Formats: sequence, structure tokens, C-alpha cells
Amino acid sequence: MLSPKTIETVKATAPVLVEHGETLTRHFYRRMFEGDPQVRAFFNPAHQHVGAQQRALAGAICAYAQNIDNLGALGPAVELIAHKHVSLNIKPEHYPIVGKHLLASIKEVLGDAASDDIINAWAEAYGFLADILIGREGELYAQHRDDHGWEGFRKFVVDRIQPESDCITSFYLKPEDGGELAAWKPGQYLTLRLPSADTGTTMRNYSLSTKPGQGHYRISVKREPARTEGAQPGVVSNHLHDKVLVGDVLEVGPPCGEFFLDLETATQTDRPLVFLSGGVGITPLLAMFAAAEEAELGRDIYFIHGAINGQMHALSDEVREIAKQHGRTTVHFRYSTPTAEDRDAGRCDSEGLIDTSLIESLLPGLDADYYLCGPAAFMTGLYGGLLRAGVNEDRLNVEFFGPKQDPAAQPAQADAQ
Repeated sequence: MLSPKTIETVKATAPVLVEHGETLTRHFYRRMFEGDPQVRAFFNPAHQHVGAQQRALAGAICAYAQNIDNLGALGPAVELIAHKHVSLNIKPEHYPIVGKHLLASIKEVLGDAASDDIINAWAEAYGFLADILIGREGELYAQHRDDHGWEGFRKFVVDRIQPESDCITSFYLKPEDGGELAAWKPGQYLTLRLPSADTGTTMRNYSLSTKPGQGHYRISVKREPARTEGAQPGVVSNHLHDKVLVGDVLEVGPPCGEFFLDLETATQTDRPLVFLSGGVGITPLLAMFAAAEEAELGRDIYFIHGAINGQMHALSDEVREIAKQHGRTTVHFRYSTPTAEDRDAGRCDSEGLIDTSLIESLLPGLDADYYLCGPAAFMTGLYGGLLRAGVNEDRLNVEFFGPKQDPAAQPAQADAQ
């Protein structure tokens, strides 16, 4: 356990970290990438470019400092980080690299304020947290070996490629060795590792977009444009869209992720089950939706999805076909800017942005279990809107693509798609 002196010292530094957190983390990443460039392969440069990774780490460090005497409150964050680390094949030997540069960055950014007591306390606190993560990650690696038959990366053949919209394409993957695929939890993701001229390899996570038990994996990948001026478009997504062909071999990690639908506990309540997605956020929720329908949970199920228009809407026919085969299911598609053809063909059920008013018009009350995935504005808008409407926070399950964000960070923001 941490010493009382360490706890007191770390908590005392929390206000400083809140004030200078992003400065610290920007300095940390710059220092680490220059000193130990081999770790660059674990990070998405697009998230670095827009500052999302730096903000996420700053938030995690501040949360740790503020809750150092109540680590139980950090349980969900630890679980998310452990799954992410395992998906990228991060091992115990990588922790000293991070610790070295984090402590040096604290000392350099805080300057004279970084006393020996502060640095020693943070060294102890970092080591304590590292041990917790290493222990949990060891359990997950063992679970992958037991459940899926491998850890790290395994070769898969691209069996089929299916365009789903103007920007999303599905890739069907089968093991090159012809082996079996164990069941995964609907909502989890895979990791793809590809060669990179800059870092040797690069890795990205992609949600499994189909229910377990299909004999293959399916990921549905959005072609990512450059998000800001000077940024590069998504390296891996564009490579998959432009270069990968049927018959190609990809390196794939086992299914990971703590955002999933637990079918065992899902039968323990009769509350409605609501899936809310925007854009490519449909992918993990479609897997949950299909698995829930097949399991016949005895609950009302709602699948509500927002897209720009029909050309940008992926997997719509599949959603409607699944719903058609089961009762007690409501599907609602809302387009923000539908085309005349969309209206004539009846592709969308309403127009505008998904908001709590729409949800209230579909559900008889808001007492339900919610699963949300979509763009950041969609997530923060709906999360805040549902909280303000009286939904309990423990009924809201969320997945952000990329670095962890606080879904309640902007509670006053308008609900958005």
C-alpha cells in the first residue's frame, strides 16, 4: 500500500496538475518520443496532432492524484486502460520507460516547485499504479490464451470486402491457419497491426460489427479524412480502403474492450434496452443489437441511429432485417441533411439531430439501459441531455473511439448527432 506521506503529497499536487496538466503531458510525450522512439508505434499520431491524447492523459493523471486515497473510484478507468494496453500488446517492460519520462517531465515542468519529496511520492504512486495495471493486464493476457487461443497478433486472411456506404467498408477476416474462433463479447474490438515506414509498425482498434458465432470477424471501417489543417488523413483506414484486397493477410489481436453487452445480466431486468449511435458508432452497437435479438431477452429494444444522409448511412438494411425477425423492437433512423432521394425512398424516419426529445417520443418514459457510441458532440450532447432528463448515470454505457473522454464534460452542450 501507499504510505500516508505519499498519499498526502500526491493529493497536495492535484491542484497544480489540474492547472498545468496539458502542459505536462505535451512535454511528456515529446520527451518520451525523442528519448525512446520505439514506443511511438503504440500511439495514434492523429490523436497526438489534435491534442486528444495529451488531454486524456492529463485527465487520467489528475483523477489519480485526486482519488489516490480512494482508488476504488478509479476501477472503471483502470479496466479501460488495461484492455487498451493488452490490445496493443503493451508489456511490463514498457512501464519503466513511461515512468522515467513522466517523473522527469514533472520535475522539468514544475521546476523549483518539484521538491525531492514530490518526485519521490510520485515515483511511489506511479509504481503502485503500474503494479495494479500489470497485474490486471496479466489476467487479460491469460484470458486471451484460454478463451481465444493466442495473445499478441495472429495472421488472418481477408475473406471478403463489402462497401457499406460512401465512407464505410466492411472487411471479413478468417484465421490463416483455418483454426476456430472463440466467442467474443458483443461490443468489443480488434486490433490491426500494419507495417509503418515511420515507426516500424502501427496499430489501430476497430469494433467488431457482427455478433459472435459467425465463423469470421467483421470490422466496418470508416475512411478517416484529415481532421485539422496540417494533419494527415487516417493512415490505417485509408490503407485498408485503398490497398487491402481479398486474400491479403493482416495481423490481428484478440477481441478486447470493456464496453460490451453482458447477455447473462441482460436477462435480469425487463427495462427497455436502447442503442443510440451516430455515424460509424453503429459498429459496436450493431453487434450488441444482433446478439440481444438472437438471445430473446424478453425486453423492448430500441435501435436509434443518426446519419448525415443515405449515402453516409452504413448497414441500414442489416439493422432493419434483424428487427423484422423479432418482436418488441423499434428502429428509428434520423438524417441531419437527407437528400430528396432519401425522402422519396423513405430511408429515414425523421430529420434533424438525435436529441432527448426524440428518445422521449419513442420510449414510454426514459427508464431504460442505454448504450451510446458516436462522434464526440453526439456523445456529450446525449449523455448530458439524458442526465438532465433524469436518467441515472449508471444506466448510461458509453464508448468513445480514441482516447478516453469525459461524456459529461460539456453538460450544457446542445444534443448533437
